[in-house]
Amino acid sequence: MSPRTKEQFETIREGRREQIMQVALELFASEGIQAPISKIAKEAGISKGLLYNYFKSKDELLHDVAISGVKEILSLFDPNHDGVLADEEFSYFVSESFRIIEANPEYWKLYFRMIMLPKVMDVIRGEMMEMLPRLLEVQVKYFASKGSKDPETDAMFFNAMLDGVGMNYVNNPDLFDLDKIKNRIIEIFTKQH
Repeated sequence: MSPRTKEQFETIREGRREQIMQVALELFASEGIQAPISKIAKEAGISKGLLYNYFKSKDELLHDVAISGVKEILSLFDPNHDGVLADEEFSYFVSESFRIIEANPEYWKLYFRMIMLPKVMDVIRGEMMEMLPRLLEVQVKYFASKGSKDPETDAMFFNAMLDGVGMNYVNNPDLFDLDKIKNRIIEIFTKQH
């Protein structure tokens, strides 16, 4: 058997990191952020010492778990990164945001539960404050281009609506027809005001 390559080691390491983060998400969502690091390690099938080879501290683990969902959703926004949203890009963002939530509702149910904990926002606030201004700036320009009388409020309303639909869907999927809701959101926000 030949030795593993650097790429193979990185793939294994990333897989283990993802496993630890999934276990941490489940425990943070069910027990709160006071879930002990020793329990996270045990449930992930590794020693507490080895867990610290992947994450320097519990706060870093909490940060990485919390910011991963934000980054996943934001990676869908403004796909060509030109700072301008076309209707197709807006529709893509809405559609893909709902698709990833619908594809893995259990993850997102845990994620929404965890992200609502006060300490979690404290841990990711700095990074969020770096990411959100660009997102809001692009959204405000988009809503202004659609003739909005108050594009800043429309941007905040739009983001709150996406969050709310996502949270309600994962908790009551039978009550929320995501295709109809997605189409209605796109219709509301892409038409001229």
